[in-house]
Amino acid sequence: MDLLTPGADLDGLTLTGDALDGQDGESARILECALEGCSLDGVRLDHARVLDTTLTACRAGELSAPSSTWQDGTWTDLRIGALVAYGSSWDRVRVTGGKLDFVNLRDARLTDVTFEGVTIDELDLARVTARRVRFDECRVRRLDVTGAALTDVDLRGVTGLTRIDGVTSLRGATISGEQLVELAPALAEAAGITVTG
Repeated sequence: MDLLTPGADLDGLTLTGDALDGQDGESARILECALEGCSLDGVRLDHARVLDTTLTACRAGELSAPSSTWQDGTWTDLRIGALVAYGSSWDRVRVTGGKLDFVNLRDARLTDVTFEGVTIDELDLARVTARRVRFDECRVRRLDVTGAALTDVDLRGVTGLTRIDGVTSLRGATISGEQLVELAPALAEAAGITVTG
């Protein structure tokens, strides 16, 4: 029997090493649960509410959670191929360690979110509303902030950037002097400035 079913109400569960692959938790409510070493491949959490819940060393080729709500949670050492969470809401969430290949947070709302020691290949923050978001010792290869509304977003802890889209939407972000030098060509292009010599 699947633990995750549409509209499920899970409260205070501890799952260790469980395989939840392919389960559909659309509109589920997950409260004060702990998932450790679980397989979440193909899990759907559309419109789910995940509150006071920890995910540790879980893995998934794809985890789908559009329009979901994540509040007062921690993600530690996760390995996810694709996290599809556009239109989601994150409040007081901490993501530590692990590797996320592709993260789609388009149109999401992020408040008091910290990424620490995370490797992300592609991070899509297009049209997000982000307030008090911090990156510490993270590697991000490609970042898209097109149309984003940023307030107190600290990107100084991001390294490894090879491409950034939407540089004109970085207003409200803090970057380092080294990052400014790296972003100079993209900023000049966005401003229509021709640089020669």
